[in-house]
Amino acid sequence: MILLPSLASLTAAAPLAIDMYVPAFPDMVSTLETTSSGVQLSMTAFLAGLVLGQFLLGPVSDTLGRRRLLLGGTALFALFSLLCALSPTVHFLIGARFLQGAAGACGAVLARAVIVDWYRGPSVARYFSTLAMITGVAPVAAPLLGAVILLFAPWQAVFVVLAVVGLAQCATVWWRVPESLPPEDRNPGGLKDSFRAMGTLLRTRAFVGYAVALSCAAAALFAYVSGSSFVFQIVYGMSPLGYGVVFAVNAISMTAAAALFGALSQRVRLNTLLMTALSVSFLATLGHVVIDLGTGGNVITTWVCLVLTIAGMGMAFPAIMTIGQGVAGHSAGSASALLGGGQFLLGAVAAPIVGVFGESSGTPMAVIMLVALSCAVLALAVLARPWRGHGEHSRG
Repeated sequence: MILLPSLASLTAAAPLAIDMYVPAFPDMVSTLETTSSGVQLSMTAFLAGLVLGQFLLGPVSDTLGRRRLLLGGTALFALFSLLCALSPTVHFLIGARFLQGAAGACGAVLARAVIVDWYRGPSVARYFSTLAMITGVAPVAAPLLGAVILLFAPWQAVFVVLAVVGLAQCATVWWRVPESLPPEDRNPGGLKDSFRAMGTLLRTRAFVGYAVALSCAAAALFAYVSGSSFVFQIVYGMSPLGYGVVFAVNAISMTAAAALFGALSQRVRLNTLLMTALSVSFLATLGHVVIDLGTGGNVITTWVCLVLTIAGMGMAFPAIMTIGQGVAGHSAGSASALLGGGQFLLGAVAAPIVGVFGESSGTPMAVIMLVALSCAVLALAVLARPWRGHGEHSRG
């Protein structure tokens, strides 16, 4: 079906915008006459806009529908990407990146909502696994794509490419994505009731449990992304190419696990898959910490543990998304906003913490990941109580 690839492409914008300009940081410091922390703040601004945009666009779409917001959001993403390319100062860039993140949120949050609008039953899990696969591949491809662009053009070209991506997505929505939420199915109480629905979800114990578990697992993933390059290149002395191979293999394990979830979800209870996946991630990270504390660790054991941890997340993320949307019922936009926004909110907080503990050991990254995954397991056990079968779809 054409609709699913179109929706999957919408989820790629944010991961591309996060990572594609990272290879250009040194050039940007020079061109904008700023510091490395100034340029890095532009990424924080993007993540802040991405979180806020999801929290706003989700409930608004439950009242106004999905298509108009998708058209406007993708067009604005293109515009703000172009403003980033034209930034004369780092302060202008930071502001433009915040707006770019807010606009980029539309693709992520509304693609999930459209899937819930159009599909029912076990097929929803398979479609969410496809989105998870795209989300897993995009961060790996983004820095490589950015590096290739920089071989032939200055850093501004990266944002021009992102503007083209936004325009292409806008055209895709125009031609391939019809309105999935007809007026009769929208929230009749308007925006006030849509935001009230979000409040209701935040008072729903099971939904909060799944949302917190997802956010904490995402915090562990962001800690890995921000700390793994230091661990493998500085602590273990790998080359940048060697680290690229490690990162790519880990990403492939995440993508494969998401695909496996899509296949198994037709035959196995979603909550069973979730508990299994999160247990694998938790136990692998626990083993990572124990080995590091006991022997100091080595590149092989660290890599093996991380492959298992990231694979577990690859299955856990689409499982929680599917179950969370099932628990939310008709408030698909609000649920998507809370689930997606929470991911990036805690992820953005966790990412810089790894660097606080220095670059002389891989243990801090492993410990931070273990703390985050422990919180995810606790949220699942205490709040969500997955053994009760929340959000399961009939297979009959």
